[in-house]
Amino acid sequence: MGIILILIFFSLMSSISPSCKYLRFLSLSYSVCLFFSSINLVENTDGFDSLDPNGNITITWDFLSNNEDTYDVQVSIHNFQLIRNLDRPGWRLGWAWKSDEAIWKMWGAEALQQGNCSRFKGNNQPHCCEKKPVIIDLMPGAPYDLQATNCCKGGVLTSLTQGPTKSVAAFRMNFNKASDNNSENNMPESFTLGVPGYTCGKPIQVPPSRSTKNGRRWEQSLETWNVPCVYSQFRASPSPKCCVSLSAFYSSTIIPCPDCSCSCQSQPGAKCVKPGEKPTLLQLPIDTIEEPPKLVQCSAHMCPVRVHWHIKQSYKDYWRTKITITNLNFVKNYSQWNLVVEHPNLQNVTQIFSFNYKALKYKSVNDTGLFWGIQNYNDILLSNVHTEMLLHKDKGIFNFKEGWAFPRKIYFNGDECVMPPPNVYPRLPNSGHIVTAESSIVAIFLLSLLTMFF
Repeated sequence: MGIILILIFFSLMSSISPSCKYLRFLSLSYSVCLFFSSINLVENTDGFDSLDPNGNITITWDFLSNNEDTYDVQVSIHNFQLIRNLDRPGWRLGWAWKSDEAIWKMWGAEALQQGNCSRFKGNNQPHCCEKKPVIIDLMPGAPYDLQATNCCKGGVLTSLTQGPTKSVAAFRMNFNKASDNNSENNMPESFTLGVPGYTCGKPIQVPPSRSTKNGRRWEQSLETWNVPCVYSQFRASPSPKCCVSLSAFYSSTIIPCPDCSCSCQSQPGAKCVKPGEKPTLLQLPIDTIEEPPKLVQCSAHMCPVRVHWHIKQSYKDYWRTKITITNLNFVKNYSQWNLVVEHPNLQNVTQIFSFNYKALKYKSVNDTGLFWGIQNYNDILLSNVHTEMLLHKDKGIFNFKEGWAFPRKIYFNGDECVMPPPNVYPRLPNSGHIVTAESSIVAIFLLSLLTMFF
């Protein structure tokens, strides 16, 4: 099957005019790569991400107590992904009850709908009677009597690298037992995370969880079940979500994002806002609980996020580059964003300005790093943020030729960005001479001497 698809791919390429081949090649290459990724996910329920081979989101269901007619449970959502977070509107956890269970009380979260509770008589009504409830996180600042440990983050979960305490959410609830009591177990089924791209597996019973209070007394749950959820970029979006532009101090040429990187303005149904204009109220989404459709600034690439890599300066033993991330999406602020860069010189990072940084040592060569914003400073991508990075020149390896100083790959929030092709990277001057800061000072000094004598 794979060979047939490859033959079809190259037959399509041969029928395209030379002027359009590159753009079509990018689009077709992306689709083919993501298609094979989706096949891999179907065949392997664990999924696979070369940047984060063991990453997933795990839903943990702990039975805390077995009462006469009800159960008390704690549900936790652990983001074990190293590079991928959940930004707003965040997770929307769903499942299907096996019988006529109903949620009576909740702490740390709430159901979107109460449903039909007419079978319960009296003034005391359950919190939710839906057969397939959808649960959302409470917002920060929720009343204290409604809170639970690790709740109230508005559904936002950071990656595990950005902060272990911010990568977990939890809530507690009390629900009634099934009236028929014929189920093999009391676990619900058909879990969903409510975030595009994620698919959840079946509940798996694991050893009971243990927790401690005040660091002294250990408590153990009655039963513990885990539900793994894996991510597919192809399932999340059929097109890319970001692109990369390039420039360098030694060239006057700025290489923009490739045209139609994420979509084209000419596509049917394409919506965008012209530069300098603001979207109308009719264009903005009203329901902030749902994942909003993108509304981007009009551009040749039509991407919600653009990353610009600029080679800024060259010194004797170091070189400096600037990374700028621009949000062109009018409906998302990308809370707790992150950026992954693959570059061979990242093993010689000397200093990072304005961003947090951590090397991702998932393979033998340390050439991948994770960048993210500083809390309460630039951790929300309102318009654009930038950092400068100072790297040591590794003698024998470092050079500005053939685009070596530009990144190999860039990922925004775990999704790969579209890069310009290497053959259009900013080129060195014909002389091949790089004017460093030291050589510039010497040149100015010599010119001053000549001026004095002549």
